[in-house]
Amino acid sequence: MKKAEPTTQSQDGAVSAESATRQIDAKIAALADWRGKTLATVRALIRQADPDVVEEVKWRGVPVWSHAGMICTGETYKLAVKLTFAKGAALPDPAGLFNASLDGSTRRAIDLHEGAHFDTAALKALIRAAVALNTTPKPKRTPT
Repeated sequence: MKKAEPTTQSQDGAVSAESATRQIDAKIAALADWRGKTLATVRALIRQADPDVVEEVKWRGVPVWSHAGMICTGETYKLAVKLTFAKGAALPDPAGLFNASLDGSTRRAIDLHEGAHFDTAALKALIRAAVALNTTPKPKRTPT
């Protein structure tokens, strides 16, 4: 019998990167339909856009991709794979990928539905823009 490997879990429910990668692999394999394929495709595009991306799993199994802060989550629902960008409202979206959560002042999301095609180059550009936003130093406030 193989011994279970311990995982490191933080207060917000995140697990270690290596364990998270395995959990995301398992989630994709368990979704034996278009959602698993879509999540796998999105994951590959995120990794291509940012080779330094960190994979995490939070909130009862939701894949999260981060680089100096959260980039996006990859939730799966019956009718959609939803990519929610933590700071999406601050990102340029010239291709109009954002099609959900448009009312909020911070987040934006992309709902991917079965059979839908999306602009992979635009998604990679959005990932890179999110990383740039996370890694750009914030201007220091000057006292008034």
